[in-house]
Amino acid sequence: MPTPRFLTLDDVAEILAVSWSQAYALVRRKELIAIQIGGRGQWRVEVDELERFIQRKYAEARAGTVADEPGDGQSADTGATDTGAADTEAAPAAEAPRTARSGS
Repeated sequence: MPTPRFLTLDDVAEILAVSWSQAYALVRRKELIAIQIGGRGQWRVEVDELERFIQRKYAEARAGTVADEPGDGQSADTGATDTGAADTEAAPAAEAPRTARSGS
């Protein structure tokens, strides 16, 4: 029997060792590309697409762009390194005008 081209979300969840809900959340956030067949949650993920997703996550881990809090989908997309640097640089600039105004 040939290797299947598509996986169900149950299959994806088992491969990634996550719950079905977590696999579905990856699809909803478009982190993992899937197609919907028919209606009522009939999602399919190509085997090659899942492999690309896994390789992308390894690359993010190597680059240090994985969010500290996996529950926050936004920080994972923007990259924790860039966001942290922007916050660090923006904080002193934001505090300086407040100090100048309160001292006047």
